This record gives sequence, structure tokens and C-alpha cells, in this order.
Amino acid sequence: MSRSMFSTKSAVVVLFLALFASGCSTEVQRVDANKAIDLSGAWNDTDSQLVAEEMMKDVLNRVWIDDFSREHKRQPAVIVGEVRNLSNEHINVNTFVSEVERNLINSGRVQFVASSTERQEIRDERKDQDLNASEATRKAMGQEKGADFMLKGTINTIIDVSGKTQLRYYQVDLNLISLADNRLVWMGQKKIKKLVERSTLTF
Repeated sequence: MSRSMFSTKSAVVVLFLALFASGCSTEVQRVDANKAIDLSGAWNDTDSQLVAEEMMKDVLNRVWIDDFSREHKRQPAVIVGEVRNLSNEHINVNTFVSEVERNLINSGRVQFVASSTERQEIRDERKDQDLNASEATRKAMGQEKGADFMLKGTINTIIDVSGKTQLRYYQVDLNLISLADNRLVWMGQKKIKKLVERSTLTF
């Protein structure tokens, strides 16, 4: 093999490796966590944040809260129950529930009761304190704050596709229920529509 042919092949190999390396490189860019970014059109963090904020603003400005405070001379205690994802896509419901809880707690208008999972962990800690903590610092069992209302709901989607155009419709329904008598004191609904245009439509 001639030296010039060997050099040419070497140059081609080096060029190929350089192109392969550049194609495999990863670029990371930090962005503002509050910036709305839609990549696929699917439910995302912005949807969780905006829906939770709007719906909690609505529930906290309805008559049920003033009626309860006037009758019982205190703020109502609220717990968030199950929010079911009935859509055809993966939705991180825990993120949405956290946004709902944050808006309720930070409003200062209601007392907030820990979830069933959190309560069990705290109860285990109290049991441990009964055995190991001093009398002056241990927390007694049976002193928990009971919730007056439970917030429950669902997330649904409808997907409509024509060619490379996709319409994604989301509907979030939340209900606030009185634990004393099962009365439905508030019904909230938020709808989102996203029109997605793709060069190559994928599901």
C-alpha cells in the first residue's frame, strides 16, 4: 500500500471519529425554573403549577370557608386525598398534589393535615418516643388534628390527531368534601388545550 493511500485512509478515519464524537456530545443549558417550556405538548411542570395555583385560588375564595369559620370560630382543616390520573399518558400526580398542598398551606386561610403516608411515619415516631424519649419531651398519642374536609380529584385527557397536527385536551376536576357529613362543598374544573404541530408525529 502506498504512503499517500495510507495517509488518505488515516485522514478519513480521523474525520469519521471526529464527526462521531461531535454527534455523541451532550449539551446542557440551565434555564429559569419558572420559564414555561413545552417540548412534546404533554402535561408538564408548568401545567401542574398553573392549574394548582388557579384552582386553589378559586377554592379559597368560595363561601364554604367563611361559612365554616363563622360557625366553628376557627379555620377549617383540609387534607388532600387521591388525585387519580385517568389520562392515556404518564402524569406525575405527586408533583401536582405537592403544588396543591403548597398553595393551600401558604394561603394562611386553612389549617393543613398531613397525608395518610406522612401520618403513619409520625405515628411510628411517637411509638418510638413512648419507649425512648424523656417524659418532658415525648409527644402523646391520640392528640392528632382531624381534618374537616378532603380534596379529591381526577386528571383526564382527550387526544385528537389529524395528519401531523395533534390537539391535546386536559381536564382536571377537583372536589372538596366535608368529612362530617359527606357534603360536596366545592367543585373545581380546569381545562387546557394544546395544539401541537410536528414534522414527524410520534406517540
